[in-house]
This record gives sequence, structure tokens and C-alpha cells, in this order.
Amino acid sequence: MKQVAGLTVQGNYTYSHCLDEISNGGLLPFSTLGIISPLPGDLRREYGNCDYDIRHNLSGFAVYEVPFHATSRLLNQTFGGWQLSQTVFLHSGVPFSVLSAPYTANNQGIFQGSGPQYSNLVPGVPLYRKTAVSGVTVTGTKQWLNPDAFASVVDPSTGACAGGDSPTNCQFGNSGRNQFRGPHFTYSQLYVTKKIALPHRVVFRFDTQFFNVFNHPNLALPSNQAGTPGKPATQTGFGSISSTISPPTGLLGVGLGGNSSPRSIAFQARIEF
Repeated sequence: MKQVAGLTVQGNYTYSHCLDEISNGGLLPFSTLGIISPLPGDLRREYGNCDYDIRHNLSGFAVYEVPFHATSRLLNQTFGGWQLSQTVFLHSGVPFSVLSAPYTANNQGIFQGSGPQYSNLVPGVPLYRKTAVSGVTVTGTKQWLNPDAFASVVDPSTGACAGGDSPTNCQFGNSGRNQFRGPHFTYSQLYVTKKIALPHRVVFRFDTQFFNVFNHPNLALPSNQAGTPGKPATQTGFGSISSTISPPTGLLGVGLGGNSSPRSIAFQARIEF
């Protein structure tokens, strides 16, 4: 914590790394795209980043008491007693997995009807792409993954293994659990406070509270079912983001709708004695 001429600043940074085979028993998802039950007898394939492996966390707050002193009571009441405070939360992206399409050929299923779960990586192709892909990116969404960097073990157009059903083609993909990262998270609040001294040591306080003060959208995880490179019809929407997520605190509290909204402004008045 640092205090200088009415300004108080404090910040915290945490680096962490969590690895496991399955997080929270697969019952309480932190990242809804990250939980896949381990394969019987092949637990090593599931060893990777935890669903809640947030590698970098930064938080901070600042409070500034605006210095103003005058002999005039009117000036003091007007320009004195102001306070600004801000809180900032920043953290790196949540991990997630990229999956193959489910096996549905001949009304049959592989592995409890879901088929080979992880997709294959295409060698030498960049994993991420932030620009729209013709025939893949849906209007109104933001591209995050490069659809040509991933190949579904199952051809979505046929429901059978890509290249035909055979022991060679019907193998589990070579990508890993929670190997990829979603967008980072940024959230900030600003409070503007005015205090007015009243007789008998009573103080009137008025707060203006700005939630998501910079109106920054925090994007959710992308669609994670891969298609077949070179066949845009099988990749429609893959790797694109279509929604936002909620910050940990907000005007209406967690899960009540105020968290994921654009900038919100609230007013509060109280008497202190």
C-alpha cells in the first residue's frame, strides 16, 4: 500500500498454476466447456490445466481524497469533501478443450454415444485467429480460434470417422484437455463521493457508483466443436464467441442480471453520525 498527498493505492498480483485429471468431480463446472469425464483406464489423457486454472490475477484499488481547504464555509461545502475511489480486476483467460463431433453413423455411438472427444491439431497452423473466416464466422460473433488448426476425428457431414471407419481413423484426437485459453477478463468500478458536514457532528454522504465504468465487454468461451478443414459447412460457428460473461461483483449481485450488463450507474445517500 502506498499513501501520497491524499492518494492511497494498493495492488495485488497472483501467479498460479493448477493441474488435475478432472475438476470438482465434473459436477460443478467453472468453465462449462472444460469438464470431460476421464476415460476408463486412460486417466493420463485427462491430465492438464484445471478448469479454474487462472494463471495471472491482478487486482487493485485507489482512493483519492481531493485536498481543498478555504476560510469560506461556502467554498468548503462546495469544493471540499470530495473523494474518488476505483477498483480494478484483471485476470488471464479460462482454459478450455476443443472437441470432435460426436459419432452418429448408422445410429451407433462410440464411448457412451459421444464418440472420440478431443480433436486433432493440424501441424504448422496457428491456433488462434481474431479475424472473421468466410463461411465459418457467424454474423454478430467474434472469431477466436483458427478453424483450420483443428480437425474433428469424426466428419460432421457423415457422422463417421473422417476418412472412413477403421481402427486407423477412429482414434482419439491428439489435442489435450484444457489446452487452449479464452479471452482475458477486465472489470472496474468507480465511486465518486461527496461529504457535507452538518451540525452536531452529522455528515451527509452522497455516492455515485459506476459499475463496469469503462463499459468493457468480457467475452465468454468460444464454440468448441471442431469441423473438417477445407469444408466450411462443417465448421460453421466453430471457434467463435457469441456471448459475454459476468464479473465477480456487480450492481445486482452475482447471477441476478446486473453483472453482465453494460455500464451501470447507481446513486446512494446516507446520514452518518
